[in-house]
Order: sequence, then C-alpha cells, then structure tokens
Amino acid sequence: MSITSLIQLWNEPKRVEGLTNVKVHAAFASGVISVAVGDDGSVWTWGRSKRGQLGHGKGITEALMPSKVEALSGEDITKVSLGWGHALAQTSDGKLFGWGYSADGRLGRLRETVKSSPLDSSPELHGRHVMTPAESQEIAEKLVLESMEKEKDMPIVWEPHLIEELQPVIVTDITCGLDHSLLICRDSTMLTGGSNVYGQLGRENQDLGFYPVDIIFRPLSVASGLGHCLAICEMPAQGKGNNSRNVLFSWGWNGSSQLGRPGSESKPLMVEDLIKNNPTMVSCGRVHSLAVTGDGELWSWGCGKNGRLGLGSSVDEPEPAFVHTGDFKVVQAVAGFDHNLILVAEL
Repeated sequence: MSITSLIQLWNEPKRVEGLTNVKVHAAFASGVISVAVGDDGSVWTWGRSKRGQLGHGKGITEALMPSKVEALSGEDITKVSLGWGHALAQTSDGKLFGWGYSADGRLGRLRETVKSSPLDSSPELHGRHVMTPAESQEIAEKLVLESMEKEKDMPIVWEPHLIEELQPVIVTDITCGLDHSLLICRDSTMLTGGSNVYGQLGRENQDLGFYPVDIIFRPLSVASGLGHCLAICEMPAQGKGNNSRNVLFSWGWNGSSQLGRPGSESKPLMVEDLIKNNPTMVSCGRVHSLAVTGDGELWSWGCGKNGRLGLGSSVDEPEPAFVHTGDFKVVQAVAGFDHNLILVAEL
C-alpha cells in the first residue's frame, strides 16, 4: 500500500477495534485520550497520558486499544468529562469519581491537594486588566504552556476514586475545564473546584475542594473552556401570568470578550443580550462561546480569529451575535478549542 493510500485510510472514520462486544452508550474525548461508556455502565479508555487520565493504575500512561477501567467495575457510569490533566465520572445514582491531576482541589479535598498549581502563582496574569486584549491573551496562553510544564511534578491519582466529600450530594451533571471542575447537584446547587487563576470558580470562598458557586438562580446546564464558564439558569416568573425562562450567566477569563458582557470576571453575571432568547444549550471554546436557543438559533461571541464565530469575518465580538444558518435550525452546537461543529435540521 502506498503512503498516499495510508494517509487516506487514516483520514477516514473507521470502527474502533476492541469494542466489538461493548454496546457503546456514549463517547468522550480530550486532546490525548478517548473514552467509551457501555450500556452496562462500564468505562473503556485508550490513548496516551502521563497524568493518569487513563485510569488503569499507577504508571500506566499508554493504552493502544480500548481497555476497561477496572476501578469502576460495578458502577453504572453515565457521563465522563475530561480536563487537560484530570477526569470526572458520574453514576446513575449521583455519585462522583475522579482521577488524574489532583492539584487545587479539582478532584475534591484529597490529601495531596494542599499543593497548589503553578497556574495560581503567576503575577503577570493577575495583572492582565491593564493590558490590551491581544496582550492579555498572548501572555496568558504563554503562562498556561509554561505552567503545564511545571505541573509535571504535581500529584496524580492513577485510578478513579470516589469523591467522598460529595457522598451526601446527588450529582446530576459534570464538566471539566482545563484545570477546574464544575458540578450540578439535584438540590440545584452548582459546585466548583480547582484552579481559580482566571476567577473560573465563580465564588468568594477560596478553600480547596468543592464549594457552591455564587449564583442566584437554579442552574440547568454548565459548560467550561480554558478559563471561562457558562451556565444556563432558570429565572423565576416575574409577576402574575409570566412564565419562568432560561437566562445565561458567565464568569472567568475574558481576555477576548468570551464572557459576552461587561463587569466582574470572577463573579457570575447575566449575559443581558440573551435575556429574551431562551438559551437552551451552551458550549465553550478556548476563547469563544456558543449558545443555542429554544427556537434553534445560534449565537456566538468572543475571539473571531480564523472565522471561528461563523460570522464571515475574523473580528472579535464582545457581545452575542446571531449566526445565520439559512433554512436550518440548530439542534446542537459544540465548540472545540478553536473551531465548531453544529447539528442542524430543516425548518
């Protein structure tokens, strides 16, 4: 077979070998590993990670084929979320498991998490407010890369463990940012843990571990990027005859206007421009954001470099801008680091 034929073969979707006897219920991925969840709640991982994200035991950094995560055997896993160096998995009965990098309390209050990430000790980044957006983004990205190298010596949890501090709580949704974690609980509480260098925890309480976000409405769903977060919340009905509606809150890094609103970065605040649009789905890229409304409209904002906002230009948008999708309504929108995919249906 020629080199050209091999390249074409690799560039085409192929069935993943090693999962023949697994009825895959869901799949998840990061930049270095892939995860499949079977309909029996089993978890299978493959890829290469030096940070324990495979979950196969101490020192195991590579799996060429999907391998069952034995530490989760017997658990009915419904969702897995992956950060740069850590992972979370929730069960059908609301338990939470975590593994990988454990610094800053991103996996809860473990013995090892008293150690802070190098990302939290970057004075240049904390002074970003006096810089232009372009300077802020360049310096912040440089510091992230440098700190990733320093984090090589940070504590690692090599196998999934039950996050015991949350045992009285029933977890209903999870998401991992680069180096932080967000949870939604059945009692409508949103919890965060991990690095707060961008204000991405959204809370005054700076203790390590999972603590409530300072948000005033009931959270319905949450998304996180490199350093910013978006949450769809339910706003109660205002007065007689009115119905409750969905509104969007944002907080964290705003170097490219990815929060979509002015004001405090470390405090969750409402994105006023979408208050009448009933957002139902959100997704965070590295420095841009997407929202889908109940009417199937798509809105984007933040960094517009390389056309990632879908607006026909590479200009940054400080506020949500409507993305024209022709004779289609948007069913789902997912942001990668610097690109997007949308699933549409005919009107």
